Amino acid sequence: QLQLVESGGGLVQPGGSLRLSCAASGFTLADYVIGWFRQAPGKERERVSCIRRSGGATVYLDSVKGRFGNSRDNAKNTVYLQMNRLKPEDTAVYYCAADLLRNCLTDDWEYWGQGTQVTVSS
Repeated sequence: QLQLVESGGGLVQPGGSLRLSCAASGFTLADYVIGWFRQAPGKERERVSCIRRSGGATVYLDSVKGRFGNSRDNAKNTVYLQMNRLKPEDTAVYYCAADLLRNCLTDDWEYWGQGTQVTVSS
């Protein structure tokens, strides 16, 4: 079965860090671009970042630039979103998505994970 599974979310205090994982089963993540998105209650989904097949990454969301970073471990078929200096406004469900053919700016992703909740609160 082809699927993406996110993990690593949870409750963290402001200023803390979390690392989200996005693991693939049934296909090789290295062949795909991987996007990270988030959606807070009552708000539209936001494009956070993307890591390309080459390993290069771009953070699109201005509010997280300098705090969030991407990496991938092809041996583990997993990509990561490292989130540092977290703020309450980062609270959201975070999703990863993968696409074989399109680029990071696509709105039509082939696979989506189920999402992982990140809550930043004291």
